[in-house]
Amino acid sequence: MDYNFKEIEKKWQDKWYSENTFAAKNDFTLPKFYALVEFPYPSGQGLHVGHPRSYTALDIVARKKRMEGFNVLYPMGWDAFGLPTENYAIKNKIHPAIVTKNNIENFKRQLKSIGFSFDWSREISTTDEAYYKWTQWIFLQLFKKGLAYKQEMPINWCTSCKVGLANEEVVNGVCERCGSEVVQRNKSQWMLKITDYAQRLIDDLEGLDYIEKVKTQQKNWIGRSEGAELDFQIDGTDDAIRVYTTRADTLFGATYMVLSPEHKIIEKYADKLQNIDEVRAYQKEAARKSEFERTELTKEKTGVKLCGITAINPVNNEKIPVFISDYVLTSYGTGAIMAVPAHDDRDWEFAKKFGLPIVEVVAGGEDVQSKAYTDTYSGKMVNSGFLNGLEVKDAIRKMIDFLEEKGIGKRKVNYKLRDWVFSRQRYWGEPIPLVHCDKCGWVPLPEDQLPLTLPETDNFEPGENGESPLAKMTDWVNTTCPHCGGPAVRETDTMPQWAGSSWYFLRYIDPKCDTALAAKEKLDYWLPVDWYNGGMEHTTLHLLYSRFWHKFLYDIGVVSTPEPYRKRTSHGMILGENGEKMSKSRGNVVNPDDMVAEFGADTFRTYEMFIGAFDQSTPWSINGVKGCYRFIERVWNLQTIVTDEEGLSPDLEKAFHKTIKKVSEDFDKMKFNTAIAALMALINEIYKKGSITRGELKIYITLLNPAAPHLTEEMWVNAGFSGFLHDTKWPEFDEAKTKDDTVEIVAQINGKVKDKIVISADLSREEMEKAALENDKIKELVSGKTIVKVICVPKKLVNIVVK
Repeated sequence: MDYNFKEIEKKWQDKWYSENTFAAKNDFTLPKFYALVEFPYPSGQGLHVGHPRSYTALDIVARKKRMEGFNVLYPMGWDAFGLPTENYAIKNKIHPAIVTKNNIENFKRQLKSIGFSFDWSREISTTDEAYYKWTQWIFLQLFKKGLAYKQEMPINWCTSCKVGLANEEVVNGVCERCGSEVVQRNKSQWMLKITDYAQRLIDDLEGLDYIEKVKTQQKNWIGRSEGAELDFQIDGTDDAIRVYTTRADTLFGATYMVLSPEHKIIEKYADKLQNIDEVRAYQKEAARKSEFERTELTKEKTGVKLCGITAINPVNNEKIPVFISDYVLTSYGTGAIMAVPAHDDRDWEFAKKFGLPIVEVVAGGEDVQSKAYTDTYSGKMVNSGFLNGLEVKDAIRKMIDFLEEKGIGKRKVNYKLRDWVFSRQRYWGEPIPLVHCDKCGWVPLPEDQLPLTLPETDNFEPGENGESPLAKMTDWVNTTCPHCGGPAVRETDTMPQWAGSSWYFLRYIDPKCDTALAAKEKLDYWLPVDWYNGGMEHTTLHLLYSRFWHKFLYDIGVVSTPEPYRKRTSHGMILGENGEKMSKSRGNVVNPDDMVAEFGADTFRTYEMFIGAFDQSTPWSINGVKGCYRFIERVWNLQTIVTDEEGLSPDLEKAFHKTIKKVSEDFDKMKFNTAIAALMALINEIYKKGSITRGELKIYITLLNPAAPHLTEEMWVNAGFSGFLHDTKWPEFDEAKTKDDTVEIVAQINGKVKDKIVISADLSREEMEKAALENDKIKELVSGKTIVKVICVPKKLVNIVVK
């Protein structure tokens, strides 16, 4: 039979879209299943074949769940604010709204052409005013609860574009867009206090069905540590330098201090520094480096001694020098460290370079003059006064007790996690709904005035000093204070792209609601998301940000679950045929449009799942695509060998029950490749037999439907089965009929295979041994030899050890 996939696929895609076939029901008595994939950023390049891997996987799960009787929500939308679109708009003199609209249309066309069962009635875009009204509303609640604040902090600054850059826009110290030098520059930024939720973000991972490496990444990014905060007095002053350490036991080994080049103490004592010019030059040089460059472990340590300032070690009262170095960051901890060069690699390298004392305080057998042993938690204390002879864990406890008794330190839990920078000096983002009044300070916009929409402009260039393009739009900026009625100005920074993606899964639940971000009864029914899949690159920041916002919304009573996602999985990357990451520069990008046009959506979907283990990276193979096309053709041609029987034929009954079990379990376990392999194996058995009953055909195309929906729907109709395939019930298997009556095992002598034996599948070890020893070939080979022992592996092998 001729397989006209273009005609078949268009027919079903048009029908599904026009009838909104896969819309979630508003029947809250049904068991629910909320499947979520990360919504895409609609770039001008469109999809490449890596994007649909996640969508196809969850589409398979969603289609199967519908057949199992679940009310399934499987939505799609667009993460459409952001820097790439604005950069494109600036370069090409096209409004970012037009760029976004065109990109979304292209992305949607591509997704529809692959046949995903999205509920398109719930489509959202973060750039829609009705959507970002509620993004602004959430921000206002954070502001009112004291979780949003403004603070000066260093940002990446392009010296040519005159604009702040996100970290991903800085490549090797230069601007990705223009290639000019990027420096660090202080800028007043809005911050969100995610650190207030740090411990809950760790604790609440317990019990969630997240793959282990995702939980580990979350915990590592938050970076909880227990230690002490203590002060080193500046000699001859009432001021002190505060540090945080997890190793208070090593205080006797602290022989110098290091501050970040931006530390506030430098400005306070600038007039006392005898080498201020050298300090200023170093500060300027440090400002030219990104955080990554500054903290790179392999780089040579640099620094400048603060001549004129000396600190006092609080446990032995020894005066120690103070340095600045760019490997210490003002944004982490206190911006100052006590350096213990005998027991920290970086401190040891620094001490060797500047000729500073190295004092061993933990006896561990290493040669401290040639190699530091970093963060050693074993060994006993030496050269440490009242701690001498104690084990490290006991010494830490005793030292912190001492610091607290003397009032010079205290126990402290610290986190590497920093508050979330929530400002962008850009146009294409959500306006921050605050005004500044000289009398009232920062005042929130009344909620009935939301959304605060972006003003129209044709000029998206940032200001000379890096202020947002909005700052030039004085008619929009100048306003009145909602609190006192006096003159006020609007905030001209916009929110980062992370804003809209931190709560989008909630808006899918009720996308047209205009009285709340979603109706409470709908939120209560659909939450939490049952299965969320996305890239491993988003399992730190995006996952943390969205969990943080959800917890905040839980605290203020908007949602009724403390966590947004019950299950989180991630997929491996699809590489180019050369085994490298797909990129335009490498010339190895594969366009799904080309694959769908040449081989059809069902072949493309099937290959995306068959290509390899879902959580592993794997290279694209056009030969693999062609193999899946041949498989799809063979499925189509089953229609030429169908018999009228409705049941299962005796010689294929076990094979079908085994396949139902295998496909059902593998789809649920993300083992999509082995599920499809099982269907390929079954079709071989069918063609070997030469016929398939109507009952067998019905089961087979139902099992394949989640992966190849167009083909199987068409075959369902052609066969005259009632209704539509997507409405049918998922096949069930009889466990007893998945068991083999017989199995083939290997018979070995001294580990070498000598024969294969067919035995009953339920034989005991003793019976397996007897069957092997009674085999004519084995009996002959062991004749006259001493049998030392017999090793049996049930259903696999018998190994006879002789001498």
